[in-house]
Amino acid sequence: MALRFAEICIDAHDPEALAAWWGRVLGWPHHTDSDGDVVLTPPSGQGPLMLFLAMPDDKVVKNRLHLDFMPDDQQAEVDRLIGLGARHVDIGQGEQTWVVLADPEGNEFCVLSAD
Repeated sequence: MALRFAEICIDAHDPEALAAWWGRVLGWPHHTDSDGDVVLTPPSGQGPLMLFLAMPDDKVVKNRLHLDFMPDDQQAEVDRLIGLGARHVDIGQGEQTWVVLADPEGNEFCVLSAD
């Protein structure tokens, strides 16, 4: 038996808005599936689907799982993401080569150094 990595599920107060934001970040299209969930579809071979699920609960603690992204130019990408609505967050990381940001609903992710 073999498993295939199919989806990353992300809880959201507003799945449509959060999927649209991540769609702008990644340049991936999104649509609503037959279950009413919002799906971000990567280009072929570039990763699993991102599935945004409606959740009324507020996020109250640091993510137990987060996404890391490797840009060509870290500072330019951080600036772009901040311009799109991401924000810097401190999760106790201290001085590191990566930058921790949060999406509009507070989900942390990292922008790694290109080096």
